[in-house]
Amino acid sequence: MHQDVERYLQAGSRANTRRSYQQAIEHFEVSWGGFLPATSDAIVRYLVDHAGTLASSTLKLRLAALAQWHTSQGFPDPTKTPLVRQVLKGIRTLHPKPEKQAEPLQLRELEQCVAWLERAGEKARAEGDLPRLLRCWRDRALLLIGFWRAFRSDELCRLQVEHIQVRPGEGMQLFLPWSKGDRDNQGQTYRAPALARLCPVQAYTDWISVAGIARGAVFRGINRWGQLQDTALHPNSVIPLLRQTLQRAGLDGELYSSHSLRRGFATWATRNGWDQKSLMSYVGWKDAKSALRYVEAAGFFAGNLQASAVRAISAEPFPGEAR
Repeated sequence: MHQDVERYLQAGSRANTRRSYQQAIEHFEVSWGGFLPATSDAIVRYLVDHAGTLASSTLKLRLAALAQWHTSQGFPDPTKTPLVRQVLKGIRTLHPKPEKQAEPLQLRELEQCVAWLERAGEKARAEGDLPRLLRCWRDRALLLIGFWRAFRSDELCRLQVEHIQVRPGEGMQLFLPWSKGDRDNQGQTYRAPALARLCPVQAYTDWISVAGIARGAVFRGINRWGQLQDTALHPNSVIPLLRQTLQRAGLDGELYSSHSLRRGFATWATRNGWDQKSLMSYVGWKDAKSALRYVEAAGFFAGNLQASAVRAISAEPFPGEAR
């Protein structure tokens, strides 16, 4: 019975969150030498000792981890006292640090990457180089689905073939049992249209066809011998994979992260007249602050065009493309 309870408790929290909280507790206890349960005075000293070196967002995460530990163990939460809140506010005032954001992957850069992958893939096909063809077609599908659906890296890695429906020439439907914005794990269905070019639907069907995937993870590892793995890519592998592709396509890969796809789409949508409500609904943001963080400053929700999300993608021409 105990094992079943533990299993459901684990399922009720995000793996990344559990890992981050565990690291935060270890930092407080081991690296800093704090004791648990802690007093609010100890929490304040911990904050002050790291005020100049850690970003306020990191300190807030550490506080959240300490708060969760205390409440789960049945102790009073020492992080909620007025003193702790005031000190944290003072740290933000005296040690302001700009939030680091990934460079958005613009449409022209996406096109450059996809063109390179397609050339390399066709050459690999002509030479009978299946391992290279697999990598090119996988990475193209990952880039295009990641961009047009503004998916996070962990969402891309959790896509399952049996949860995706494709209608050639029309679009695709992707179901995720849970995501970061889906706090109650109700599951959410996303849609992506078929496009004249840079099409996520075609890239997906090409990939699963050449890979022979009928069920299970969509995006998988490929080992050094070119063998397709049964398990999904790890979210942490998406950034080096993306940077490597950008580098080979002639771009500076180090400027980008997996969030570059999300920010790139938000920037593209904004410049093409999407209103704030449509963009938030399509991407899955619950509040305007989340949206503003991802949209490049040059195009903050200009105009009042009331196009729906899917219509905006399929109807709006790309730069330099006639209607």
